[in-house]
Amino acid sequence: MDEAKKQPAKEHGSVKGPYTQSSVRSRIEALFLDNVGRVLTREQIMAAAKDPKTGRTPENWHQRMSELRTDAGYTIQSWRDREDLRISEYLMPTAKKRQSGKRMKIGGRAWKEVLKRATDACEWTDGGVRCGLKEGESDPIGGGRVHLTPDHKRPHSVDPLADPNDPNAWQALCGRHQVLKKNFWDHTTGKLNVHAIVQAAPERVKREVYAFLKDYFHQ
Repeated sequence: MDEAKKQPAKEHGSVKGPYTQSSVRSRIEALFLDNVGRVLTREQIMAAAKDPKTGRTPENWHQRMSELRTDAGYTIQSWRDREDLRISEYLMPTAKKRQSGKRMKIGGRAWKEVLKRATDACEWTDGGVRCGLKEGESDPIGGGRVHLTPDHKRPHSVDPLADPNDPNAWQALCGRHQVLKKNFWDHTTGKLNVHAIVQAAPERVKREVYAFLKDYFHQ
């Protein structure tokens, strides 16, 4: 990882496409593998993520990209990882996958207790309103089926050794809110990730933000 950071990023430019793989995640993976060491923009990733049949860009593309990091073990860097990247720029320095290993995982019995407490629903709370999406339901915002996974109540960077057998140290989150928790706030810089917040919002809110910005810039 450190060696990868030292390698200069190649300027972004045109990319291959369109990508026709069967899933959003596989289309984004193909894009990065075609452009190892090259800077990719948010717009280029969204274009690759488009459904080849409908031409629509899925709301959950950012979640699928996060899975390439966490589940597949790829190194995908952003402005948080290296100073030569701007916000909404990403780079895969190498196609080599990391070995999963050191991250603490919840114990089976504790996870059952968490799901019981959560009534098999996402426990993310925003402004006193709970997400409440249940395992297997359709996510009306992010798209796809809900899959609940265990999340450290305290950030992993703060408490990497959370007790795997203590259900009170964990919570059940849907995939979209796993991503949002990670991307809403960067604890190392104290800055909000505004792009992630807007991306996670429903289309109605996106349009309201768009109208606000047009009015703000008098366009």
